[in-house]
Amino acid sequence: MDCNNQKASPILALKERYSPEGSKLRRDQKELLRMLLIVGDICDQHKIQWWLAAGTLLGAARHKGFIPWDDDIDIFVLRKDYRKLEKILCNLQSDEFVYHCMHTDVDYINCFGKFRKKEGCIQSKSKRYNYYKWKGIGLDIFAVERTNYFAARLSSVIYKNLQHLSIYISQDWLRKPLIRIIEVLCLGLINPILRLIGLINPKGEYHYMLGMGWPKPVFFKKDIFPLTTAEFEGIQLPVPKDTDAFLQGEYGDWKQLPSEESIKKSIHCQEYRDEIFGEEEQLQ
Repeated sequence: MDCNNQKASPILALKERYSPEGSKLRRDQKELLRMLLIVGDICDQHKIQWWLAAGTLLGAARHKGFIPWDDDIDIFVLRKDYRKLEKILCNLQSDEFVYHCMHTDVDYINCFGKFRKKEGCIQSKSKRYNYYKWKGIGLDIFAVERTNYFAARLSSVIYKNLQHLSIYISQDWLRKPLIRIIEVLCLGLINPILRLIGLINPKGEYHYMLGMGWPKPVFFKKDIFPLTTAEFEGIQLPVPKDTDAFLQGEYGDWKQLPSEESIKKSIHCQEYRDEIFGEEEQLQ
């Protein structure tokens, strides 16, 4: 048997298991890829460097496309480019897409934005999701900045715990002002102080931008630039120079496939879960 076919068969089997052609998840993955190319073109037009991130980069390295059970796309930009891109996308005139961020929706408290379909509704177990203006499929845009673990961790803990209080307030007139007050306190006052603390960084570590969460992953500029490309769904897209080192900084042993149970827990959208596991869960 051809060695290439032997190597490809496990990947093909996973696709057939979780996102076969014609499935709801596979259709949404293809739509997400179209959205990624739109955002990528905007970045290129404005000379903003971007690259595949998180599960999307993992998918490119391990599957040459989407992780078969993944239902979103993630990209990275540097902090210095993030605000520029955010402003461009917030001002984008489109009947189809919206840039979902704290500037366009008070109830969206994440410090990263999502380039989202206006139409559609992805189901979520999060109570806060019920408050959102838009709930369609989307592409996450993250930023990285040079800082240390202490600053990244503390900013994440403070912001997350304070904003968590607002989820239980159902009255708009009370919840929305509280959200804004917490944003001013954390992003306008606390984070600038933590950013100074983050300068104590002899190793030159990069982390997710303060407030975005996930403080543990650590990246290094030497592993990112100059960017190169990798295949993703048959298209060459930007990735870090040393993808292996970059992924190790986020996932450790990224080549190891997760268990079936871990995969099941990672699929948060009930519609996809029903499509993949529906009959099995009914039999259990």
